[in-house]
Amino acid sequence: MAKSGAYSTSIQVNEHMETEMIRVVDEKRKEIGIASRDDVHKKGHWHETFHCWVISKKENSYTIHLQVRSEIKKDFPGLLDITAAGHLLAHETVQDGVREVQEELGLDVSFNDLILLGTVPDRLHMGDFLDNEWCHVFLYESLKPIEDYSLQKEEVSGIVSVDLSVFLRFCQGEELNMLGEGFLIGVDNEQIPFRRMISKADFVPHEETYFQRTASLIQKYISR
Repeated sequence: MAKSGAYSTSIQVNEHMETEMIRVVDEKRKEIGIASRDDVHKKGHWHETFHCWVISKKENSYTIHLQVRSEIKKDFPGLLDITAAGHLLAHETVQDGVREVQEELGLDVSFNDLILLGTVPDRLHMGDFLDNEWCHVFLYESLKPIEDYSLQKEEVSGIVSVDLSVFLRFCQGEELNMLGEGFLIGVDNEQIPFRRMISKADFVPHEETYFQRTASLIQKYISR
C-alpha cells in the first residue's frame, strides 16, 4: 500500500466530472486518503462499501431477496447480487449508505430500521479489476411485497427471492443450486416473471469467505 501522499487529500468539485471520489483505508480500516473510483479498482486500494440484505418472513420461514444488476452496468451486468449495495463516497458516513436501499429499491427505510451484522472483508481480483472492500453489512426485514418495489432501472433490472435456509446452505457450499423466483423489468417497465434454478455462476463473484461469513451472521441473527 502506498503512503498517503499518493492520494488526493481533498475532493475537487467539478460539475463536468462524474468521477466518484472514495475514501481509501488500509487493511486495518484506517483512513489514508482519497482516490477516484477508477483508481481504487485499478490499484486495489482498500475502501468501504455498504451492503444491505433484505429478507421477508412468511409464517415460520424467511425468504431473502437478490437484485439483478442492470444490463447497462459497467461491472457484472445481469448477475445476481446483494439486495442493495454501493460504495461509500469520501464525504459519506456508514449511515449515509441507507440511500442505496432507498434509491435502488424504492423502499422508505431509515438507518435505524437496519440491523448491523458486522464488517466483512471482500476481495475480488479479475485481470485489471482489483477490488478490496471493507463491507459494512446490514440486514433489513421488509413487510413490502417485492412486486411493490420501485427499482432504479440504471442499477437494478429485477428482484429474485430465495428460501433463506437454502440460501444460507448455498453460501456455505452445502447446496450447489437453489430455486429463484421473482421478476425482471421489461423494456416497457412490465414485470416479467422469473423462476429457475440458479447457481454461483449467476452471481457477482464475491469472495467465498464473504458469502460464508455473511451467511453465519444472518444465521446468528435469525436464530436469536
